Amino acid sequence: MSEGPFIVAIVALVFIAFPATIMHYMTEWRKTKSLSADDERLVDDLWKTAQRLERRVDALETILDKEAPSWRQDYKDRPHA
Repeated sequence: MSEGPFIVAIVALVFIAFPATIMHYMTEWRKTKSLSADDERLVDDLWKTAQRLERRVDALETILDKEAPSWRQDYKDRPHA
């Protein structure tokens, strides 16, 4: 049997197929490294929700400061589970 086709196949695998496979997976890895458009939209929605909740908490604390000035100390003195 001739060894020529076998050697050509090995050379093709080493110098073409193997590097192509590595480059393919490197490209896929770089794509998944960044956020998708849906992920960016979700993060933006979560950020806006967190800001709204923070404003609500601030408003509630302001109301409590006026209605029950000692609420912060009472909260600190209470045992927490």
